[in-house]
Amino acid sequence: MAMFLGDDLLAYLVLAFGGALFVGNLLAVVKPPERQLDDANLEAAPVARSLGFAAIGLVAAIWAIATLISG
Repeated sequence: MAMFLGDDLLAYLVLAFGGALFVGNLLAVVKPPERQLDDANLEAAPVARSLGFAAIGLVAAIWAIATLISG
């Protein structure tokens, strides 16, 4: 039985999630959302945690790209 996107499905998923993790957390630091009316939300994203998650996402995306290129 043929798999959707062949044998590289896991690499594509890691690329998608890693890229989203990188871009989302980086944008949370660079351009935080506008202030809401309620006080339940933070004013800005925690910088250290967001940059750490962005670094994890970047490593995952680079790893997935290397896997796709080498295979």
